[in-house]
Amino acid sequence: MIHLTRQQLEAGLAPIRLAPTGGGPVELIVRRPESGAREVLPEATLDPTVGLVGDNWLVRGSRRTPDGRASPERQLTIMSARAVALVAGERSRWPLAGDQLYVDLDLSEESLPAGSRLRIGEALVQVSAHPHTGCAKFAERFGREALRLVNTPVGRALRLRGLNAIVVEGGTVRLGDEAAYTCAFRLTL
Repeated sequence: MIHLTRQQLEAGLAPIRLAPTGGGPVELIVRRPESGAREVLPEATLDPTVGLVGDNWLVRGSRRTPDGRASPERQLTIMSARAVALVAGERSRWPLAGDQLYVDLDLSEESLPAGSRLRIGEALVQVSAHPHTGCAKFAERFGREALRLVNTPVGRALRLRGLNAIVVEGGTVRLGDEAAYTCAFRLTL
């Protein structure tokens, strides 16, 4: 796979900035049953305790927590379908990003500040204050320039790498379901 240059990536930002606000469809659902493995699903169950049922988020834990347990604020990751299309190219490469839900929706900090809630299918999720950032694996899969772009101030403001979310109410999410903004709550950390 040939990775895009910085200029090509920046030229591809216009469609991302035009993503719908308020609501948009779920384009892809991915479960990570174990590290490095991806299962593309037509539907999934979101649960307030385990996140996406069958995903390894809970058992994998986190190096970002003092006790190594999974971070509740990073229970679910959601990425813009337009952003992943830019960095990954072919739809078959989208799951490599490692997120669980890919939606055609404006995920920017301005549109969805921390505390915002989205109704996705039957489930309700809340946007976490913890940023979702690119890592070495992201650079390996999509290129160093893609990693640099998602971690720039513009990339972070647009949430090109996606966002972390917390499952507030469980339920089934299906391809094509609307991910719709419902309200925002003030987060105090």
